[in-house]
Amino acid sequence: MAADDTDHARLSQPAASAQRAQRIVESRDLFRGESEILISHDGAIYRMKITRQGKLILNK
Repeated sequence: MAADDTDHARLSQPAASAQRAQRIVESRDLFRGESEILISHDGAIYRMKITRQGKLILNK
């Protein structure tokens, strides 16, 4: 595991009472060069978009 990955894993853990680290997914892995993706969740389709300012917006 690279130092970067170790830092991310450490930062993703809530308080010391956490039983396991939360998973971090890089946005570049989700978007794969696109600026918009569709996400299916519980039977509904959501649209996630990267704005010109680099922010993420999620709409149903």
